[in-house]
Amino acid sequence: MFAAFMCDDAALDILRPVVVDMGWQPEKCNKGGLRNAIQSLSITASPAILMVDLSESGDPLNDINALAEVCEPGTVVIAVGQVNDVRLYRDLVASGIQDYLLKPLSPGQVRDTLVQAQTIFTAPKNHDASTVKRHISTAVVGTRGGVGASTIATSLAWLFSSDHRLPTALLDLDVHFGTGALTLDLEPGRGLTDAIDNPSRIDGLFIERAMIRANDNLAILSAEAPISSPLMTDGSAFVQLEEEFRHAFEMTVIDLPRNMLINFPHLLTDVNVVVVATELTLAGARDAIRLISWLKTNASHAQPLIVANKVHSGVGEISKSDFEASIERKINYTIPYDVKAAANAAKLGQTFVAANRATKAGVVMRDLGTAIVATSTEKASETAAPAARKPSLLGKFDLKKMMPNKAKAGAPA
Repeated sequence: MFAAFMCDDAALDILRPVVVDMGWQPEKCNKGGLRNAIQSLSITASPAILMVDLSESGDPLNDINALAEVCEPGTVVIAVGQVNDVRLYRDLVASGIQDYLLKPLSPGQVRDTLVQAQTIFTAPKNHDASTVKRHISTAVVGTRGGVGASTIATSLAWLFSSDHRLPTALLDLDVHFGTGALTLDLEPGRGLTDAIDNPSRIDGLFIERAMIRANDNLAILSAEAPISSPLMTDGSAFVQLEEEFRHAFEMTVIDLPRNMLINFPHLLTDVNVVVVATELTLAGARDAIRLISWLKTNASHAQPLIVANKVHSGVGEISKSDFEASIERKINYTIPYDVKAAANAAKLGQTFVAANRATKAGVVMRDLGTAIVATSTEKASETAAPAARKPSLLGKFDLKKMMPNKAKAGAPA
């Protein structure tokens, strides 16, 4: 819950009794200032509340930024120092520090600050309903590995953020082998693994600090977790992330592996659109049937869109008409196979649609993105429709049945 790194014994002597009164371990009060904190937190998990001494720091602001790189998002940080400067205080608070205490410390001052920090950390993350913005959540699921679901997911996220200029979050839930950050030529960071390990710490500040920015409107949460570490979670972190995304962004794109869909079906509770990516193959048809059936049972509120990807111009394993007959519904979008375009995107370190806007495949992806964005407009019109089409009193009756026979024959009424 708590750790401290103080430069002098006098400060530790004040701090330790207060820590014991708070019910925390006094052994967590360490000798050494900010540099020691950075070294320690680079190899260990961050506490909920962290107190660091800036007395030996020559450049506190830069050192605090270095601390942020190793400190897990959501940690409440309290700084201690001996420089009495209002500008420094304001700059530290602006950088994310909760409070700045001036030496010499007093027990009452330290206790009040720690109680306030604990209150902030444990406070429920409530949101004002009046501030909720429109939001569209889209999950992209592949019927098989390699059908291009991640390519479609990253392209959609880029389109929403670039073409439509909508604040967009991309959540890559392939925790061990995700390619979302790789496609965008970014380092994935530790945000997603931190969220899985500490779901209770997910809040607006966590989202702001943990997500990697791809452009002004696109932020990504991805991971490259060690393959020696199995995924140990009940899925609560993913649900909490989706909740925070709804308040921080207007669009969410979830790259959702099939195994995650099976293990955590509640991930689709608030999803508006599910893109089912498939190839025109026998295995693709079989698994498309199973996914569509699953969605009808478990996510009937979500609009499914069937996207046939990597479609060859020549003879394929299954024709489009036979595929549609087997899944008993039409394919919504057909993306042609273009190996040169895929290679071009990889070389440029860009999403497929960003690197290949003029190709046929790029045009289809833009059409898909436009259709998903339009779902919010359709829902708004459906909500307003009853008021707009309020029937009149006469509208309740069938006037044709009530008219006399001669009126039906064309006589003047």
